[in-house]
Amino acid sequence: MTATVLDRPQPADPEPDRTDRPARGPLYRGLSLGALLIGTAVLYLWNLSINGWANSFYTAAIQAGSQSWKAWFFGSSDMANSITVDKPPASLWIPGLSVRIFGLNSWSVLVPEVLMGVGSVALLYVITRRYYGHWAAIGAGTVLALTPVAAMMFRFDNPEALLILLMIAACGAVLRAMEPGAGSSASGPMQPGAKSVWWMVAAGSAVGFGFLTKQLEVMLIVPAMALTYLAFGPGRWLRRIGHLFASLAALIVSAGWWVLAVELWPASSRPYIGGSQNNSILELTLGYNGLGRLDGNERGSVGGRGAHEMSGAAAEMFGQGGPGGPGGGGMWGSTGILRMFEPAQGGQIAWLIPSALILAVAAFVLIGKAPRTDLRRAHLSIFGLWMLIMIGTFSFMAGIFHSYYTAAIAPALAAVIAGAAAVCWREREKLWVRIVLAAATWTAAIWGFVLLDRSPDFVPWLRQVMIVVGIVAGVLLLFARSGVLAIVAAGAAIAAGLVGPLAYTIDTVTTAKQGSIISAGPQVEGEFGPGGMGGRHRMNGAFPGMPGGPGAQNGTPGGPGQGFPGMGGPGTSQNGFPGMGGPGKGGSPAGGLLNGSTPSDEMVAVLRADADEYTWVAAAIGSNEASGYQIASGYSVMPIGGFNGTDPSPTLAQFKQYVADGKIHYFIAGGRGDRGGEGFGGPGMGESGTSSEISSWVKANFNTRTVDGVTLYDLTSPKK
Repeated sequence: MTATVLDRPQPADPEPDRTDRPARGPLYRGLSLGALLIGTAVLYLWNLSINGWANSFYTAAIQAGSQSWKAWFFGSSDMANSITVDKPPASLWIPGLSVRIFGLNSWSVLVPEVLMGVGSVALLYVITRRYYGHWAAIGAGTVLALTPVAAMMFRFDNPEALLILLMIAACGAVLRAMEPGAGSSASGPMQPGAKSVWWMVAAGSAVGFGFLTKQLEVMLIVPAMALTYLAFGPGRWLRRIGHLFASLAALIVSAGWWVLAVELWPASSRPYIGGSQNNSILELTLGYNGLGRLDGNERGSVGGRGAHEMSGAAAEMFGQGGPGGPGGGGMWGSTGILRMFEPAQGGQIAWLIPSALILAVAAFVLIGKAPRTDLRRAHLSIFGLWMLIMIGTFSFMAGIFHSYYTAAIAPALAAVIAGAAAVCWREREKLWVRIVLAAATWTAAIWGFVLLDRSPDFVPWLRQVMIVVGIVAGVLLLFARSGVLAIVAAGAAIAAGLVGPLAYTIDTVTTAKQGSIISAGPQVEGEFGPGGMGGRHRMNGAFPGMPGGPGAQNGTPGGPGQGFPGMGGPGTSQNGFPGMGGPGKGGSPAGGLLNGSTPSDEMVAVLRADADEYTWVAAAIGSNEASGYQIASGYSVMPIGGFNGTDPSPTLAQFKQYVADGKIHYFIAGGRGDRGGEGFGGPGMGESGTSSEISSWVKANFNTRTVDGVTLYDLTSPKK
């Protein structure tokens, strides 16, 4: 391929260089692409049901949407539409339809997420192939498929799967809008294609639906899209600005129709907006899910209304010295430029970040003299800025942060490292380029060794193999100008870079992931959950000593006496913060803040008896506590206070009226409800007070019964 052709935007099937010759045949390309997509599907579907209901907070909402179109539209936690989840509902719509068609089971909930994952890999392949050729595209898809945190979230019912697919689609549409029109020539100025504006409209629409998936997180790619199109797009700058405004209009329309519907819908006939304190989707967007995530003042969250309002015991437990805690991260870990490389995040996403940065700098240098509209530069720009902006935002946000958020970085990382490596590989006749390739390989191997060494008991021989293969591959790359040596060097370099993520991903797909906070891969030395808690902590659904704690990875019951006293919830022999855990030793079948409830058959039978006579068969404090009862019984269970138990929904007056009208049968204690909401999220840790008021009123006025260790208050049986 000549330099002139390389400097021009590439057609849909670019002429590969000599290293791509085996891929010229359609059959060969089809087989390799089929292997990528089928392999990804098998990997993600493998033992999928091990995840059970995954995040039961969202599964309950999916169940509700499968039974009530109103709940489906709003994203309600329960079929009776008392309150929504704390996100817009787009990520619930597709699995909601799946459950409506196939019935409620683990596969009908999670297979749509798997399909979005395979679709994301396929779409990234298509985008990368247009500008670098088949093998670079295979590399991009493989890196995305094997990024541990991405593989985990493509098997889980959080919003990340749809969010990632939409972000890839948005950036791909911008790149298509930048491709030349029919009037462009090799010597003349680049002219925009006739459909450029429509591709920009499609990009804006994808971002808009991304907003309806996870609100402002999708907006982190907008600067990358806008700057890349403005800087490197074809045509006059006024026309490019016009296209950007068209994309903005599409974004506003595609997101705004639902927001407008919610705001105009009478509040009395729609569910309360979960996560907000004023029943407003706009407040949720700008507060709890917006600026609060950046500055740490998520009113109504865990430790809400600012970390400074936490009780002294809670602040001491989580290591907080004030708002944001040490380093600005407080209970969500320290902030800083190296946050993505710390134990909690390193094995999730950071395997190839250093190598990607090295290769990207070299690629920009190599493309440096190409025309402004070169699409390889545009590709590296849009995905590179996406990666850097997200890394920067996640590194310094002082509010709620979980390591699984980093899944949104994975497509950008995969695109950058594959595209930059392709640019460098084609220029490997230059000595300095071969040195860069070798340096990137050595960096990946050494950094991979460090990440694997954080889990000393996890495949202990692998880190030695990785570093040996990486060092040898780097040496070979110094001499690999062509022929068999080049192929061997490239294969060894790829193996050294991907063997660590592959091992983590295999561990991830063979281990149960359940609860609200999950992590990919094995336990890691120094990994932390809230509070930067050191040691071998695993946050798959719980804190240490709860399901998912030490001695009980990934959602299985933890042993007694581990972790923080009393964190397991009611029934523990020690004092502490009740209601955090789930079932198992140190936990409660009533569930807790992070894990859903797991009712017994006896409890389910009690709830189902005369269930058709009530709007809600029961009420419980917190969405996770309510979720398991609703999923198991098939009837609405009211989640008082939403996810954190801190939303003022319902008020005490409303709850009293529901009881007086005979709409609620039981109040379920346990979890946080057994102490009037004074568990995690209770007084001193952000609770609004409404949940506590309701709990106190119920306990003072109604008779109880105990079912399999869980206390039920019969709201149809007042005390004499």
